[in-house]
Amino acid sequence: MSAPKPFSMIREFHLADWFTLGNAICGVAALFATMSYLQTQESWHLLLACGLVPLALIFDMLDGRIARWRQASSAMGRELDSLADVISFGVVPAAIAYAAGMQGLWDRIILVFFVTCGVSRLARYNVTAEQLSAGTDKVAYFEGTPIPTSVLLVALLAAGIWQGAVGPTLWGGVVELGGYRLHPQALLYLLSGSLMISRIRIPKL
Repeated sequence: MSAPKPFSMIREFHLADWFTLGNAICGVAALFATMSYLQTQESWHLLLACGLVPLALIFDMLDGRIARWRQASSAMGRELDSLADVISFGVVPAAIAYAAGMQGLWDRIILVFFVTCGVSRLARYNVTAEQLSAGTDKVAYFEGTPIPTSVLLVALLAAGIWQGAVGPTLWGGVVELGGYRLHPQALLYLLSGSLMISRIRIPKL
């Protein structure tokens, strides 16, 4: 057997896969921006992180369209897409929420729940994609809300950050439950996570 060529895995990437990597790059860059905010408390870092999420969404939409256009979809591409989505639309929105002030115990539990739901939603999609596509090359509907809908949560946070509503002034204030803090805004993440793992059927446009 001949030795594998250098960078053989990268050589096998389709054009759509490079757009998927663009999604992942935006997600990782958003995480770095969020960490920079926690170090410096300069709000522009957090706004940058928020802005990178819709950019990741653009890459996420383009990779699917390009894959169908070139008829070059693959199981690897689907897995790559899911891993990128976990970063950009699961971990990043939760990290931004934490940095913006949702740091109470109940907040953390909800944010962990949200990310876990996102991971579970993507895993369920991957194992049922062929069934949902009904023998075609395109999925007819989603079960549960897609994880990129978290961009709406990020948009709400961005609006608050722009107006200085971070930390103690986070929109919705804070309540004490059992001696631990809960920011009511975190309940939106609880709702989003619950909808992702639901059986609601959403037609794919």
